Amino acid sequence: MHKEVKAWHQAQTKSDKAICELLYETITTALPKAENKVWHRHPVWFLDGNPVVGYSKLKDCIRLLFWSGQSFDEEGLHPEGSFKAAEVRYTSIEEVNIKDLKRWLKKAATIQWDYKNIVKRKGKLERLM
Repeated sequence: MHKEVKAWHQAQTKSDKAICELLYETITTALPKAENKVWHRHPVWFLDGNPVVGYSKLKDCIRLLFWSGQSFDEEGLHPEGSFKAAEVRYTSIEEVNIKDLKRWLKKAATIQWDYKNIVKRKGKLERLM
């Protein structure tokens, strides 16, 4: 585990840390070629420099975010923001459905919008896959 991600996990409550560690293990197993680091103050995974999945601490939950998640056509993921991101929020480890998570991660590897070049394209997203 990247030292910054480990430190981020250590700063969470016991129940939030358990959720994060389950997410971490599942994501790193499903996306073995992805780069993982703390980006904008939370753990994020990148494929070829493009952010695909990450999680963060909100006031009352852990939010799992898929940057291209609105294109997954999946129940359980909710639109987030004004681009193509979708999220799911967890308040306990029992809420994490591993089967759904693995399916979403498989889609994250194959369905991507080009967030890496969004600034260069002046806010316009293009589909990569």
